[in-house]
Amino acid sequence: MNPPTTGPVILDVGGTELAGEDIDRLSHPLVGGVILFARNFESRAQLAALCRQIHALRHPPLLICVDHEGGRVQRFRDGFSKIEPMRDVGRLWDRDPLAACKRATEIGHTIGSELREVGVDLSFAPVLDLDHGPSGVIGDRSLHRDPRVVTLLAKSINHGLLLAGMANCGKHFPGHGYARADSHTEVPTDDRELAAILADDAAPYPWLGEALAAVMPAHVVYPKVDPMPAGFSRRWLQTILRRRLGFRGIVFSDDLTMEGAAVVGGIVERGAAALEAGCDMVLVCNKPAMANALLDGLRWKASRAFPERLQRVRARG
Repeated sequence: MNPPTTGPVILDVGGTELAGEDIDRLSHPLVGGVILFARNFESRAQLAALCRQIHALRHPPLLICVDHEGGRVQRFRDGFSKIEPMRDVGRLWDRDPLAACKRATEIGHTIGSELREVGVDLSFAPVLDLDHGPSGVIGDRSLHRDPRVVTLLAKSINHGLLLAGMANCGKHFPGHGYARADSHTEVPTDDRELAAILADDAAPYPWLGEALAAVMPAHVVYPKVDPMPAGFSRRWLQTILRRRLGFRGIVFSDDLTMEGAAVVGGIVERGAAALEAGCDMVLVCNKPAMANALLDGLRWKASRAFPERLQRVRARG
């Protein structure tokens, strides 16, 4: 096997075009992708130019990602279709399941086609978390409380994305909807037994099977399963997700700068722990100094499966 020509770190950039420091950072051999935010967007034409600039830096091109789910998590607005919160699609299911599946497919196709047109490779969607109610950070981002409904609607979203030439990423494994705290600012916990989690919140993952190209684990601690958050847990990512549930796609960490990741240590320790646990790629967002420190301190050797897994989420159109 030829050595990979791209690394496991996904970083952000500062503005609407690449500055010198962005180019230097993205040229680092450990960098494999870019995640975009609302600050990187002024217009469709500007965004397309930025994506061309990013893609031209490296060969193979860096993977360009975004959180573009719809509802309150939609980074690009003007010139892009407004996508309703996913809870609205779940409520449509309660009235008319066929209409909800059709709408979910339309949403996936709209997200995928509009992003692909400007050069974005992947949206971190769909959300597979269940709508338990108390979680403010998930809330109306969830499709439904019933894991069977979430699975069928997510499968329709994934089909729409695929028709547009885009892969998918289910999140946040094994489920963030039950925990009350927001992992951006706290360390959430979910004290249920493993069997209860697998039968409920995690059920969409094996049910979706090969329809899932990628997974993002939660920065949530499930103390009855592992004392570490799921994204830093070999038990969750390797024993359960890979071996027990049979997932074969790529695993992206959630943002390593979030408070839910701080229990692991500094940024280098977080990156190393996530990769050791089973993440294939790690995200570092909104903190350039932490990104630089990770690139300076991280020691990484690609797994044999890494190039194949990464290829699954590259452009399909």
